[in-house]
Amino acid sequence: WRLGPCVQRLARAAAEPSMNDLLAAYDDDGDGCVDLSPLPVAPMRHRKVQLLPPAELLKATEPPEQAQAKREEPAVTHKPALAIAHRMWRAATVALWRSDHDDLLGGDAADALTGPGPTEGEMAAWFEDRARYIPLRLALRERKPLRLLEGMVGVAEYTTLVDTPQLASNPARRAQRQLKEVSALLAGLLTALDEQQGFKVVSRKPPNFAPFEQVYANVFEGVRRYKVMNPEKMRVSYGKMLYLLQDSALPDVAEFTECNLIKPLDTVYEHLKRHNGLALLRDELLGAATQCIAPEPGKSRAQLQQDIRTKERAVEMLVRKYASRALPEDAVRLALYSIGDNNAYLHQARDPIDRVIHLLCQHFDPKRAESDELSLAISDGAGGARLSHSHARQHNYVLQSLVLWREIANDMFKLWCLAEADLLDGSSPYELRDTGQGLQRVQPAPRTEKAMKELLHRTQRKLGSWVGSAVIHMGDSNVPNALTFIDKYAAIERILNPLLSVLDAIAAAPRAGSPQLQAYIAMRWQSPLGATKCILADFFRFAFDGSGADNFYDAGSCIDGRLTSAWNWCSQLPQKPFYPLFKMCGFIGFDGEFQA
Repeated sequence: WRLGPCVQRLARAAAEPSMNDLLAAYDDDGDGCVDLSPLPVAPMRHRKVQLLPPAELLKATEPPEQAQAKREEPAVTHKPALAIAHRMWRAATVALWRSDHDDLLGGDAADALTGPGPTEGEMAAWFEDRARYIPLRLALRERKPLRLLEGMVGVAEYTTLVDTPQLASNPARRAQRQLKEVSALLAGLLTALDEQQGFKVVSRKPPNFAPFEQVYANVFEGVRRYKVMNPEKMRVSYGKMLYLLQDSALPDVAEFTECNLIKPLDTVYEHLKRHNGLALLRDELLGAATQCIAPEPGKSRAQLQQDIRTKERAVEMLVRKYASRALPEDAVRLALYSIGDNNAYLHQARDPIDRVIHLLCQHFDPKRAESDELSLAISDGAGGARLSHSHARQHNYVLQSLVLWREIANDMFKLWCLAEADLLDGSSPYELRDTGQGLQRVQPAPRTEKAMKELLHRTQRKLGSWVGSAVIHMGDSNVPNALTFIDKYAAIERILNPLLSVLDAIAAAPRAGSPQLQAYIAMRWQSPLGATKCILADFFRFAFDGSGADNFYDAGSCIDGRLTSAWNWCSQLPQKPFYPLFKMCGFIGFDGEFQA
């Protein structure tokens, strides 16, 4: 095996101009700094071979005396990898769109942009904090119980049978019904997993579920973990499953089943802690190995392929560096892929909010309107609005609402974990009562409410001011419990992504649109830009006008009322003059698939 010639060929290939152009893609300074992608990955049988950056490859063939002198030099830092990690940190702490709109900065955000980047300790602490609330990706062995329980809960009618007006007025009968339904599901689940054990449990009166407590807890925990990582999945069955787990913690039900079905979610942090691998979260390559790679305007296919190779090589380097007897290679990959799943979710849920904020700042002046048609001013009673704002005040109001939504989307996994902790807290019972929207389980959510207040205060510090109410509804008739809160804010992406898809189709109409679409845009709005501004002006006016409820307390300018107004705008879209344009651009709806 001739190492010298191979090393020289790799060095010459990395020195070609075309390769340097690709390597500079991740270099903030554009100086052709050493990238991760050309790093050679040695086979498993050559683990002791040192992996060197391309600039150092030729030096591996230097005489021994020169090599000995070089060993005392500090290790080469992977600057592009740090740049990716810093970008992740900045995207989570200070929105990326702000660099183009410094005049809108206020409070702590201006200092964060102009100040120095995060230190190594700050980056490590930030990754560790996020890892505490990132659920671990399901292993292959957990997929079968997931599909089984998902199907069982999907066809069950637990909440329909338990949460009824007749049983609400008769607690004894309701408790009896809860015992019957919970026992039936547990017996059926065990029988499907192990027929013989299930038959033994069913044949005994009363059934003994205690020996299988850990089995049940693991199955339910895996399904909950899957839902947190995939908010668009199980939109019907997840709520029924949580309410069943909520009832299983009641004293009467827990005494009958003699087992606890609830266990904390398994997160990346706990996974690495069990395997003595927390050092992985402090590695500078972690950002490169977990980045989300997606098509972007101006990025070529070659650049995307280069990004993918960079990510794969970073993963392999981390696996080789941290794999041990206590931390197997598969465990390292599982942790990295789980963090990568979180970044993919942020690309799907948080980045669209950044795009809408950018559109607001790009097309609408914060001080004065371009014309009367493009003014964001609203008046109470006009067009269903419940607020009265000038153009400048409405611009600020919309910006603040979007920035708050962005903060919520950025910390959605953390909020979800806290919401489940509130829902499944046996020391905090719920109250079944009519809230005006049917029977609801009204339950306080102190953990989730505290986290929301922290997000709100963080947003206010970033912006430096606040327009409207800062009331957070939680555990009342508007937001009965933490599940309602999570379901409400997880839907933001289902509002913005279809809207952005239509705007992208309008912008691409001159190049790839049908002749009919081009002619329709030219006839009604003269240009794609005119159509875009018309749609955005209507959205920024009437999706943030305080409408959507019967009274000001339920909607208005409160934190939850802002999202209520946005859903109200979605429901009124068929009455908008640009609705035919939406349909011509492929718009289907905002709800998505319930059985996905």
